[in-house]
Amino acid sequence: MKLLFRFCLLGLLTGSTLVADAQTVTLDYFFNRETHKDKQGKEVRFHYLWGEQAMSGFSILGHVFKKQGFKLDSLETAPTQANLKGSDVYLIVDPDRPKENPKPNYIGAEHIAAISAWVKQGGVLVMFANDSANVELPHFNKLANLFGMHFTNEMQNHVIDDAHFEDGGIVIKNNPVFKTAKKIFMKDVCSIDTKNGAKPVLKNAAGATVIASAKFGKGNVIAIADPWLYDEYVNGRLPKEMGFENDKAAYDLVLWLKSLVKK
Repeated sequence: MKLLFRFCLLGLLTGSTLVADAQTVTLDYFFNRETHKDKQGKEVRFHYLWGEQAMSGFSILGHVFKKQGFKLDSLETAPTQANLKGSDVYLIVDPDRPKENPKPNYIGAEHIAAISAWVKQGGVLVMFANDSANVELPHFNKLANLFGMHFTNEMQNHVIDDAHFEDGGIVIKNNPVFKTAKKIFMKDVCSIDTKNGAKPVLKNAAGATVIASAKFGKGNVIAIADPWLYDEYVNGRLPKEMGFENDKAAYDLVLWLKSLVKK
């Protein structure tokens, strides 16, 4: 009986430890805040949301994070040191321009100060951009530039239509991050310039950097040239015969981010 009690107590303590040690990934809902009207004519949020199961959502990526023990969170307000404190990973995806949001929240000096202070203390910041026609780069780059990275206006991997999927393909070999994905689809993206210690993580066939990283204090910053892993392209409608493995790439990316989180 005592043995059973000890076993149960150990299980409870272990379970509590696991919950306490769970890492939190927070998705920005402030700089990207798009809305459209639903069938009832009501304005609703959409585009890159954890709970959004349409092709434009991040529900599959969110599932991958949860499979790796992360707790999902979102930030509806401007980032501050206080409201970032409980986050281990912070994702900023495709900041709005007036085209997407008549009153966009631009990244300003106060946001850069708060985010950089959080990274310096051990946070992992992931910046997902887009091609310059579909993202607000000038203010986003003020943040990226601090870490030695710059999203350019140069479009890469342009895909005209579904008959040209292969133009968005990137073959991966011996990559330290993407260990299981051998070929990914990343279309209509910008390129990333690096300096001051920032390094390319993945390049396309033309030699343009599409993923880069930088150390900053105790933390890390990852720049990605496109939202890329939203539901539509985590093998949702990618031609199977072409061998794209964005689903595996999602796991590879999340495992990498997990490894970067300050222990």
